[in-house]
Amino acid sequence: MNVDFFLSVMSWISVCVSLLLAFFLITVKTQNKLANRLFASYLLLFIIDDIGIFINDDFIQGYLNLEFFRWTTCSLVMPIFFLYIVSVCFAGFRFKTKHLIHTIPFIFTNVVFLFRLYLLSDVEKMQFYNHRSQMPEFYFFQLLLAVQIVLYSIGVFLVLKKYKELYQENYTNPKTSIFKWLFQISLIFFILYYLSIAKNVLRFTDFEQLWIWANVVMQFLSLIVTCWFVLKALNHPELFRGIDSKLELTRDILPKKSENVIEVYEEKSEIITSQILALKKYMTEKEPFLDPSLTIQQLSNQIEIPVRDLSVLINHHINQHFFDFVNEYRIQKAMNILKDPSKSQFTVLEILYEVGFNSKSSFNTSFKKYTNLTPTAYRNTL
Repeated sequence: MNVDFFLSVMSWISVCVSLLLAFFLITVKTQNKLANRLFASYLLLFIIDDIGIFINDDFIQGYLNLEFFRWTTCSLVMPIFFLYIVSVCFAGFRFKTKHLIHTIPFIFTNVVFLFRLYLLSDVEKMQFYNHRSQMPEFYFFQLLLAVQIVLYSIGVFLVLKKYKELYQENYTNPKTSIFKWLFQISLIFFILYYLSIAKNVLRFTDFEQLWIWANVVMQFLSLIVTCWFVLKALNHPELFRGIDSKLELTRDILPKKSENVIEVYEEKSEIITSQILALKKYMTEKEPFLDPSLTIQQLSNQIEIPVRDLSVLINHHINQHFFDFVNEYRIQKAMNILKDPSKSQFTVLEILYEVGFNSKSSFNTSFKKYTNLTPTAYRNTL
């Protein structure tokens, strides 16, 4: 089996798996249609790029402009992936006119190609195609793609950082699987894309055999990642839920520090103190934390404090994320159950569900954070 045949087989498998997944994402009935369609679009762009391996020179000679245009679709891959991440993180995300800014590299490249390639004679186009690795336009396009990867990788991880902060300030469900999933897929994808930058550098060198094997390795890794995504999506459908896109971080709600603001806060100190006492009393007596899906909006409705004020109260004045604030009460209740001799027959799994957790790993992590012991070790010390 020669290298070209091996590369072709892997490419066909990758294209078929991606095509099936894209079809599934487009047709499946779900509330998160936009995110699914964006990822389906990403997969289709990946397929368009991948099918270049199967296109022979005879076909290309008859459709050179189409082949050049196929190259330019690569400049849409990063924007689509970025918008996919945003749409999964924030359930209220919708397309707006401002998002057209992401198409600028694609439009600009096609404008350049219009005057430098599309309008050339067939002979000139074929000459460019055969010597593309030495052409400045091709250098420029490869550089543009590399810059896109760097900029969008920064953008994606900044979005994930904001998502994690908002999640901690407004939600208590210990399952942070959405963030972990998005972080994993982003990290893996950008590792592959940075490797692709290194691979593309080889295109402009004399190491042709190394270039071929680099393509084989990249195709193999892409196939593994695509199959991994399929399995993950099938086994964990809950990964496609987002958080309210209208939520704000506490640091954005609070006014900037000034003398007037300090005076206002001093005047309100008694009110804030009474609100904190009322909140803690409510948490102890009514135990709203037993709801595993409790959000700051729900607690706001129960205690009748505006959600913005409650967010500032917990995240700023109590100096805890809402996530940690609620989990502390859950852990305290769990500790009381573990201390109670009459409940010694309760298993750790029963206790974690009893106090509002819905994941053993999250319960163990939170319990160890507050006690430096696992629940089992804590029980054994009593």
